[in-house]
Amino acid sequence: MIDIPVIIALIVAYLLGNISPAIILGKKYGIDIKSQGSGNAGTTNALRVLGKKAGIITLVVDILKGVVAVLIGRYTGGETIAMACGLLAFCGHVWPVFFRFKGGKGVATAFGVITAVNPVMGAVVGGMMVAIVLITKRVSAGSVICSLVFPFIANLYNPEYLWWTLIMGVTMFYKHKENINRLMKGEEPRMDFKKRRD
Repeated sequence: MIDIPVIIALIVAYLLGNISPAIILGKKYGIDIKSQGSGNAGTTNALRVLGKKAGIITLVVDILKGVVAVLIGRYTGGETIAMACGLLAFCGHVWPVFFRFKGGKGVATAFGVITAVNPVMGAVVGGMMVAIVLITKRVSAGSVICSLVFPFIANLYNPEYLWWTLIMGVTMFYKHKENINRLMKGEEPRMDFKKRRD
């Protein structure tokens, strides 16, 4: 039997993921964020191209997309649907239908998803991310390492977490392939929190 509320929740979750604050804020400044900087519609590129305020807004909204999607799924059909909605929000961010399937790399939205599913797990992964970024001075280094490690951390908390965290982890790792090449060559830029367009 088809569960209409669940189907609606899954669709809404994907569409939530389509919301792109980086693209929207870029248009406010008359800038196509996908043609500037790294070309990525995510927090780091928004920070570099649009400034600190835009970077913070992008980070918060992208995280909230994952959180809200999980809450919708949980309310509609329990934890399994919550995880599925979280994954679809992540997919909506990475492959948004409204932006020709060209979105961000999914790191902030993935963090929102795992935090909403399991706050302790989110705190562990978030702490690891922050530590790596502070040590390396490169956001991409934290993103790449966490994308590889966090599915295994999730599995320790609950084996049922492995399937969707593995999909997100592999996707994020792949989306960072250019960053990985630059990291290996020592050409990846360091963090820059200088004010640009605030």
